[in-house]
Amino acid sequence: MEEPDTQRAQDLLAYIDASPSPWHAVANAAAQLEGRGYRRLAEDEPWQLEPGGAYYVVRDDSSLIAFRIGKGALTRGGFRIVGAHTDSPGFRVKPNAAHAKGPLTALGVEIYGGPILASFADRDLTLAGRVMVRDDSAPGGLGSRLVHFDRPLVRLPNLAIHMNREVNKEGLKFDYQDQLPLFLAALSEELPPEERFRGLLAEQAGVAADDLRSWGLAVADTQPGAFWGPEGEFIADSQLDNLASCHAALAALPDEGPEAGVAVAALFDHEEVGSESYKGASGNFLESVLARIGSGLGLDGDQYRSVLASSWLVSADMAHAYHPSWPRHHDDQHQVEVNQGPVIKVNAAQRYASDELGQAYFARLCEQAGVPHQSYIHRNDLPCGSTIGPMMAARLGLRTVDVGNPMWAMHSVRESAGAEDQGALIEVLKGFYAEAVIGS
Repeated sequence: MEEPDTQRAQDLLAYIDASPSPWHAVANAAAQLEGRGYRRLAEDEPWQLEPGGAYYVVRDDSSLIAFRIGKGALTRGGFRIVGAHTDSPGFRVKPNAAHAKGPLTALGVEIYGGPILASFADRDLTLAGRVMVRDDSAPGGLGSRLVHFDRPLVRLPNLAIHMNREVNKEGLKFDYQDQLPLFLAALSEELPPEERFRGLLAEQAGVAADDLRSWGLAVADTQPGAFWGPEGEFIADSQLDNLASCHAALAALPDEGPEAGVAVAALFDHEEVGSESYKGASGNFLESVLARIGSGLGLDGDQYRSVLASSWLVSADMAHAYHPSWPRHHDDQHQVEVNQGPVIKVNAAQRYASDELGQAYFARLCEQAGVPHQSYIHRNDLPCGSTIGPMMAARLGLRTVDVGNPMWAMHSVRESAGAEDQGALIEVLKGFYAEAVIGS
C-alpha cells in the first residue's frame, strides 16, 4: 500500500472509533469542518452566503449537510452532492430499560435496522449516544449531552453449546423479546435497577439523575479498528457501513471554492430504518438547504429549478464484496473484490438509482482519477437492499448514481473491507466536486 492510502484508512478507523453513535459521528464531522474553516449555520436564523464560502448545518444533532460555494455562478456548475448516512444497524436502549432478570440487572433493547444479531454475542459492548437533560438556560428548558462509556459496560452472553447442541448446524438464534436484554450488573440490594442505571447515565452526562429527561443510546462495540493481513491490506471495525462513506464525503470536500457550482456533503440519520423522519433522507433537510443556497445566491425559482436539473447526486453506501466461502450468493458476472476500487451499484427495479448515464459518468470520474471501478448487481433470487439514492432522486429530480466501496460482513458488529479502497473513493469524489457537471 502507498502511504496516502494507509493514512486515509487510519484516519477512517480513527473517525469510526471516535463515533460510536450517529450523534458522535456528526459532532466529530462538525469539529473537522470547523478546523477547515467551515462556518456553522442555524436553520432557524437567516443565512448570509458568499461566493467561495464554506458552511455546514446540523439537524437534530445526527444529520449534517456541509457545502462550499464555488467562485463562479451556481448556474454554471450546479450542485455536486455526495449523500451518505450516519447510522448503523444494532440495538437501541428502551426508555424504561433497566429491570431485574434473575439475579442480574438487564437493559431492554430494541433492534435498530437489520443487524447480524449473533455478531453481538460475547463482545465487549458499551453504550453511547445523546441524553436530554433539564437546562433552564436553554430554549424550552432542555439541553443535550453526548455520552460514551469508553469501557465494556454491557454484554450479550451466549448459551453454552452443552445446552444448545445444534447451534453450529442451525445457527445462533435469539428470541427478540426475551433473549436480547443486555446484562449490566448484579442486582443491588440498595438501588432498584432503573435508579441505578439512571445514576450511571447521569454521572456520565455530568448532571443530576433528576435532571435526566430521555435518551437515545446505541449499543456500541469497544474493540478499536484495526488493519489485518500480512501487509495490513484489510481493515476491520464497526460501522464501516456507512461511516466509511461519510468520512470519504467529508475528506473530499474542497478546501477552497470550486470554479463553479456548489460542493455538498449530505449525511443523514435513519437510513437503516427507512429514512422517513424529520432528519432522514426522505425528509426535507436537503431540499431546504439547497433551496436556501439558491436563494442566498440570488436565484429566482426558475433559475433554481434549472440548476437542480443540471446537478448530480452520488449516493455513497457500502457494497457487497465477493465472499469466496459463499460463492453461490453472488452473481457470477459481478463478483466485486476489495482493494479493486469503488463499485457502481445497479438494479433494474431501482433499488439503486444508477442508470446507464450515471454508470458512464462515474466510470469516467474513476478513470480521470486513475482509480479502477467495478459494477455490482444483486442475484435475481435474493431480495436487494436499497439506499438513499432512489428516494432523493425522486424527491428532488436529481440525476443520481449509487456507488460504494466493497466490504464483507455488512451489518455485523465487526465488518471488514480493503484498506486501499478508502483513498481511492476519496480521490474520485474530489474529482466529482471539482468539475462542472455534465449538462451544465
